[in-house]
Amino acid sequence: MQISTETERKYDVPADFVLPDLPGAGDGATHELDATYFDTADLRLAHHERTLRRRTGGSDAGWHLKTPGHGSSRTEHRLPLGRSADDVPTDLLKEVRALVRDNPLRPVARLRTHRLETPVRDDKGRTRALIAQDTVTAETDGVAQTWQEVEVELTEQGDRKLLDEMERLLLAAGASPADGPSKLARALAGRLKATTQRKKIKPNPVLGYVREQREAILEHDPGVRRGDAEAVHKMRVGTRRLRSTLKTFKRSFPPDSVEFLKGELKWLAGSLGEVRDGQVLEGKLLAAVEAEGEEFAPVAERVRDHLDTKIAEGRRQLDDDLNGERFYRLLDAIDGLIAGWDGGESKPIRRVGKALDKADRLLDEATLKGQDEPLHEARKAYKQARYAVEVFAPGAGKPGKLLVKRLTDLQDVLGNHQDSVVAREILRDLGDTFEYGVLWARQERIGYDTLGELPYVTRLSRKRSLRSWLG
Repeated sequence: MQISTETERKYDVPADFVLPDLPGAGDGATHELDATYFDTADLRLAHHERTLRRRTGGSDAGWHLKTPGHGSSRTEHRLPLGRSADDVPTDLLKEVRALVRDNPLRPVARLRTHRLETPVRDDKGRTRALIAQDTVTAETDGVAQTWQEVEVELTEQGDRKLLDEMERLLLAAGASPADGPSKLARALAGRLKATTQRKKIKPNPVLGYVREQREAILEHDPGVRRGDAEAVHKMRVGTRRLRSTLKTFKRSFPPDSVEFLKGELKWLAGSLGEVRDGQVLEGKLLAAVEAEGEEFAPVAERVRDHLDTKIAEGRRQLDDDLNGERFYRLLDAIDGLIAGWDGGESKPIRRVGKALDKADRLLDEATLKGQDEPLHEARKAYKQARYAVEVFAPGAGKPGKLLVKRLTDLQDVLGNHQDSVVAREILRDLGDTFEYGVLWARQERIGYDTLGELPYVTRLSRKRSLRSWLG
């Protein structure tokens, strides 16, 4: 599959529009394009600014999926036409599965375009942009409409300055910025408005944070399906943040929804964790083993085999989970929670202070006991507290931002200690020879050393100046 970034601007033009003289413009070529667009019955892709089409004609005939990028840029995924005109390729379906879930994709529009494509070249003959003058005939639900538009798309040799220059000349000739992000959006304008119903509600930090985590899960789902380790990490973080927010601010949501989602999000985070935890441990533990020298090579190989097997098993289970009804219904429930928001409790920020107080208490108790499990529980409590702080930190300015950082530092120290605990458990299970004993002792030392950092990061996280804004 080809993945590229396209940067373009679109313009509406009148029927008698004539392309002005453009510096570097060459001779144009005509193309007849025929594109069938696919979506769900309720237009989930269009609502999320995605377009999926099968197009014939032109230089890039094939299946195209366009997803949002930055500014005027979009990411395009391309695959060859293939044999079937009705079955969406599996690789493209993976990119939108979390959006469409188990809803079938079917043709929703057909667009025929007569295109005059004009290259804009530099003084060395390199094409910097392509100007497309399109006459479009769109058919949706048996209704046809026709319009004209112009697209300016940069090539690798083009830049934003050229886009601005082309825009100035086109606007002067009678063009106007397009009233919509795509041809499909224009063709489906009536249906999109009919299926878009949003309640007007007052902005709320808790709801905003929940939405951010929902978007993080959806955004990183395609990367997880492709096997991207960073996507697994980020999707897991989004899942944990959402679950933690529902626990901390449970009075802002319907109790039944909270209980259901807490359990399902824990399941999803666990499935992601079976892959992610193995990846993290493999990186840390293998580095420690290999640092001991060549005589530890057999141990390194056994550790690698053990963790590779763990990751592979987790990967298979995660693939099954992400393609199952349970995951789709979880996503539906998150959407329903957001859509059904009724304002929440009056002063949710009070929950943040309580979460911090609980984490502080658990850490103080764990420090006195000096045991691994209580320290792990304190770490989880600080993670929940940090996520709660993140909800309101943007409105607190520098103290809010710094408090998040200090809590992250504290959580990292506790996390490094827990990693050493897990590493020791793996080494104990894998062997009892001298080499394993040496490595076990090294990990035990790492655990002690990280706890030596604990008083300092704890003190910084509890400064009154960082927490005073919480009340």
